[in-house]
Amino acid sequence: MNAGGVSPQVGTPLAEFQIDSALVSGLLGDQHPDLGHLPLRNVDAGWDNAMFRLGNDLAVRLPRRAVAATLILHEQVWLPRLAAHLTMTVPAPVRFGTPGQGYPWHWSIVPWLKGMTADQHTPEISQSSRLGAFLRSLHIPAPADAPANPMRGVPLCYRAASVEERMQRLATKTRLITPRLMGIWQSALASAIDVPATWIHGDLHPRNVLVDEGVITGIIDWGDLTSGDCATDLASIWMIFAEPDAHRAALAAYGGISKATKNRAKGWAVLFGVMLLETGLNDCRTHALIGQGILERLDLNP
Repeated sequence: MNAGGVSPQVGTPLAEFQIDSALVSGLLGDQHPDLGHLPLRNVDAGWDNAMFRLGNDLAVRLPRRAVAATLILHEQVWLPRLAAHLTMTVPAPVRFGTPGQGYPWHWSIVPWLKGMTADQHTPEISQSSRLGAFLRSLHIPAPADAPANPMRGVPLCYRAASVEERMQRLATKTRLITPRLMGIWQSALASAIDVPATWIHGDLHPRNVLVDEGVITGIIDWGDLTSGDCATDLASIWMIFAEPDAHRAALAAYGGISKATKNRAKGWAVLFGVMLLETGLNDCRTHALIGQGILERLDLNP
C-alpha cells in the first residue's frame, strides 16, 4: 500500500485505468503467446496494482495508477538483482510487459507465492527470528542510482505534520491515540538517524508478508524499494508480532540495534498504524483493522 503521497482525506485511490481479464488476455496473447493458454483469474487489486493469477505458478501484476507505473519499473530493475542476497522468497519479475491493447504502462509476470497475508494468518513466534535475519540480508548499502522515495526511509520529522494531523482526527473517532502511543511517537521524533542508509523495502506492513501454516513464505510489493533509514523496515517487527519475546528474537537475529534506531522503528510502526487506520475507516475495513491492531500492540508493549 503506497499511501505516502495520498491526501489524508481520501481512502483507497480510484483506478486510473480499468483492468479486466480480457485486457490481460490480450496483452499476454500479443507479448507472451506461449503463456496465453494458461488459466487466468483476477485475485486482487490494491492501492497501486491489479493482480491476476496465471496458471498455477505465475501472476500478472499491472499498475492501476500512473504513480504505480514508475514503481513497477523499480521492481523490474532492482528486485532481480537483490533477490540473490535475500533469505526469503520475493516475487522478482520473470518476464516483462510493455504498453499495448490501449493499456498505457509497463507490467510484470512474477512467480505466484503461496500463502495468505500476515493480517489474516499471523506467523508463529519462531518466525520472528527469520524476519530479523531477512531484514539483515536486505539492509545492505544501495548504489547511488537506487530509486529515490520522499516518503520512506526519510527522517520522521519530514512526516510529522501529516502523522500528527491524522492522530488529531483519529482521537475524535477512536480511543487508540493514547498518551503512551504519543510518547512512543515523540521518542521516535527525538531519535536522530544514527546508521548509514541501506536498501529498504519501504512498505513492510502485514499485507505485504505472506504466511502459510504459520511460516513466512514470501515478502511482496516492492514498489517502494529505496535507500534510507532501516528503521522504516524494522517497524515490521512490531506490526506483525504482538509478543515481546518475538520482538527480542527478531532484534537478536538482526544483530542488535541502537536505542535510537529502535525508537525510530516504533515511530514508523505508529506512522503505518495511523495511516492504515484512518484511510481504512474511510472505505476499507481490512486496513482499519490492521491499523487498529498495530496501535494496540504498541500501546500494550511500548
